[in-house]
Amino acid sequence: MITTIEELSLNAWPSLQTLLYDGWTIRFAEGYTRRSNSVSALYTSTLDLDEKIRFCENMYQDKKINPVFKITSKVFPTNLDEKLLANGYRKDALTSVQVMGLKSMNEQVSREANLQENLSEEWLDDFCRMSATTEAHRKTLRQILVNIIPRHCFVSFKAYDRVVACGLGVLQSGHIGLFDIVTDKDFRNRGYGWQVVKNILAWGRQNHAEKAYLQVMLNNTPALHLYSKIGFMEKYQYWYRVKS
Repeated sequence: MITTIEELSLNAWPSLQTLLYDGWTIRFAEGYTRRSNSVSALYTSTLDLDEKIRFCENMYQDKKINPVFKITSKVFPTNLDEKLLANGYRKDALTSVQVMGLKSMNEQVSREANLQENLSEEWLDDFCRMSATTEAHRKTLRQILVNIIPRHCFVSFKAYDRVVACGLGVLQSGHIGLFDIVTDKDFRNRGYGWQVVKNILAWGRQNHAEKAYLQVMLNNTPALHLYSKIGFMEKYQYWYRVKS
């Protein structure tokens, strides 16, 4: 389960550059998001661990990015987290990975939602506004979204003549992944985030998805409550190790 979801997530949220190195996937995207600028140690390693860590550190330092490793209970080698801790890496962004089945879902894509399978500048504008994405990162974000290979959809929900929530769904291998669900800070706790999630799930179900997955940080109490209410259940956690 962990390896499957991690692979789906890597495909759903790509980087701008990727290097495969002895079972590790090293990703770079000009420092925008940890997901696109970290090492995923998913597969069996053969080289010396200290040598591998130094190699990754040099790669990130050359690009003027702090070295970051994504850690799950399935990393290889199994002592990677302990080794990084001993090397001065701090633990950051503890995250819950949650899954739910869609077989009993009867929701349909609503008329009120704007759903499109290609990125529009309007969706990007609304997301950047609601997420406070800087202009400097907008170009990188746009390229990441354009780089998504699996079929995907961009959903936005309008109220009071403005977009108040939006999100991204990525479909692969019978799974629909939820990413970048954001609600305008002036319209939170009114159910608009649920409207976006519901429509992404409905689109996924219509396109033969049997399961949905998402990642939510453990300090995001409102989102945890929403996803629990919908029916998502935690399958595992991950965190990052960041070089201080």
